[in-house]
Parts: sequence; structure tokens; C-alpha cells
Amino acid sequence: MADRKMISDPKRLKALSHPLRWKLIDLLTINGSATATQCAEAVGESVASCSYHLNMLAKYGFVQQAEGGQGREKPWRLIDREQSYTHDGLSEEDTLAAEAATEALLEHEFQRMRDYLRTHDREPDAWRGFGGFTGMTQHLTAAEASQLREDIEALFQRYSGRNELENRPSGSRPVRFQLMSYAIPGTAETP
Repeated sequence: MADRKMISDPKRLKALSHPLRWKLIDLLTINGSATATQCAEAVGESVASCSYHLNMLAKYGFVQQAEGGQGREKPWRLIDREQSYTHDGLSEEDTLAAEAATEALLEHEFQRMRDYLRTHDREPDAWRGFGGFTGMTQHLTAAEASQLREDIEALFQRYSGRNELENRPSGSRPVRFQLMSYAIPGTAETP
């Protein structure tokens, strides 16, 4: 995580606090590029709303217009597929912006999980077995918890590069692994 470019500008963080913007970022991550019209069809919003939010994401450096098309039929693409930010070291106002971005992201992630759980029984057999969620609790030191997270992320990185259309293997689909790790609030270290 140390080599990731962290977002710390409160205006950029505030730009991520709208739930539709996370849907658009997600859509562009999966599709590579999309027009405002295509975005509207995919997320169930108006073309005007998608166009406005794409322009706001562009204003704050998250998306840019891609090659081809004209006007509302001009495609958009992500500038960077990874948005990383932290609350550490931020002022109180900036922390509130980061918290709002986090809340919008979590709501988006949880809604996708709810949608999957509601419809997973209609997936082909090959796509049913791995999905779902698991909660595990283990007593770890802070260093062990950090190392475990790094190890898990390294496993996922074995498949990096596949977001580019030309690198996707036949039969693949976008699969989201949501890794959440945290010390349980209200607990103390073991003496």
C-alpha cells in the first residue's frame, strides 16, 4: 500500500462522496470506457445526470474523455483504476470528506453484495460456488494484521492487468473481492 498514490485533497475526496459516482467508476473499471448514454442505461439514471457526474469526476481528475464519439456520445475512461485514500493525518474538515467518500463507497459495495446474494441462485453452476462472504476473527498483533493484508493483496495481484480488454481470458467475468480488515472497535490489546 505504501507505493499507492493517496488522495488527500478534500475537494477530490468530496467528489467521491456521491453514490452515483462510485457506480460510474465501477462501470468504467469493468467496461474500459462508456458514453453518458451507455452509463445511463447501465446504472438506471438519466443521461443528463450521468453526464453531470462524469464531468464532476473529470473536474477532479478521476476520468477523462476517451478517443472517438461526439458530444454525449463521447466515451469516458478512468485516469487511474485505483482510488486510495486515508483518514490519517487529515484535518477535521478533510477527515469528514474522507468519511463521506468511504460511506458512499461502502454503500455501493454493500448494494452490489445484496444484489449478488439476491440473484446468485440464477447464476450458472460454475459461478455459484465461490461467491458469498465470510467473517473471520483471529487475535493478531498490528504487525501480523498488516502482513496478512499484504499477503492477501499479493495473491490478488497475480491476476493484475486483466482489466484491459485485450488481457481478459476467455470465459472470465469481473469478480469483486472486498477485503475488509479492522481491529474490532471497543476491544483492547491483550496484555
